[in-house]
Amino acid sequence: MKATWEKIDKNVVSIDVEVSAEKVAVALDQAFKKVVAKANVPGFRKGKVPRGIFESRFGVESLYQDAIDILLPEVYTAAIKEHGLEPVDRPEIDVTQFAKGQEFKFNAKVIVKPEVTLGEYKGLEVEAVKAEVTEEEISAELERLQGRHAELSVVEDGAAQNGDISVIDFDGYVDGVQFDGGFSERYSLELGSGSFIPGFEEQVVGMELGDFKDVEVTFPETYHAEHLAGKPVVFKVKLHELKRKVLPTLDDEFAKDVSEFDTLEEYKQDLTSKLQERKEKEAEQALEVAVVDKATAAAEVEIPDSMIETETDYMVKDFESRLKMQGMNLDLYFQFSGQDEAALRGQMRADAVKRVNNNLVLEAIAKAEGFEATEEDLAAELETLSKSYNRPVEELRDIFEKNGNISNLQEDILVRKTVKFLLENSKTV
Repeated sequence: MKATWEKIDKNVVSIDVEVSAEKVAVALDQAFKKVVAKANVPGFRKGKVPRGIFESRFGVESLYQDAIDILLPEVYTAAIKEHGLEPVDRPEIDVTQFAKGQEFKFNAKVIVKPEVTLGEYKGLEVEAVKAEVTEEEISAELERLQGRHAELSVVEDGAAQNGDISVIDFDGYVDGVQFDGGFSERYSLELGSGSFIPGFEEQVVGMELGDFKDVEVTFPETYHAEHLAGKPVVFKVKLHELKRKVLPTLDDEFAKDVSEFDTLEEYKQDLTSKLQERKEKEAEQALEVAVVDKATAAAEVEIPDSMIETETDYMVKDFESRLKMQGMNLDLYFQFSGQDEAALRGQMRADAVKRVNNNLVLEAIAKAEGFEATEEDLAAELETLSKSYNRPVEELRDIFEKNGNISNLQEDILVRKTVKFLLENSKTV
């Protein structure tokens, strides 16, 4: 195989590949074995048609596409590795020659990982983050715990308030016509949760048991159903039930119920200690973010759109996984939020750009400093995971290797090494 390449644009290379006629012959043999198993030729069982009869009946050209499909991935991958290129998208292939007894020639245009021009990344000044726990934060944490352990009490009389669980019927109309998905009976809605279209829950607040009310709202312009986007809608609402959270008293009994401590004061001290530990970790993470952001801002890199799209794909899938853990899915999220996937991806794009930018710069710094993820580093990482998941190291290694994820572990190790280096060589002000 012979492969040459040249850069034809900022992040695009053109690769010309030539493969020997001998390899073409081998690929044609493999293609014949694949195709003949399905060929129907009178007088012969499937898979038993001689090669010469097959070619005279169907033509050798009938094997070309299968042979190309067999040969192309192998030789393209070899060409990429030979020249140390790092594609970030699928190649655009143009086959210029393929025939029996001839060389296989093709051109591949592919977007590759962009080059990074590093700026100053040592001695960067980052602002120190305070990690002090305030009384207000302790109170807020206790209130959160109160809410988690609150009991629901049925409201017999009075108006709906924010925080109440309301049980309602609603029936939606646009221009006087009922629309699909706008009707439900005895639906439980926490008022103030922001689950419904903006303005809906605020108008339920103040309703009393048995009340009927026309709730007038407008669908967001980005609503996932185009025929409803931006349209004013009237929901006919009936309030059936109200349930209100009754918070437990903050006393020693509360501390005994929610912890292993006998007094509220002991529990508060433990909370303070844990909050302090959490804030110290958050402060360290904030420093890491700050120093990486500064190193990235000092560098120059032009990111291909394909890398941003790939990162956004990953972020959407991760968001969907977290929704499923909460008993939701993307369709329900779009319905409740009034968004569609395009709007969600638009919101995520800036973060996707930042992630890709940071990763490219960190990778360039690691290369400039000669950092590596050694076998000792990998062994230590697997040991840590072994303790976390309570599974043997070799079992975890086998899982990662079978799934092709060892390289991901090594990349994570390299990123952490590089961030640690940036912090150690920064100045806190």
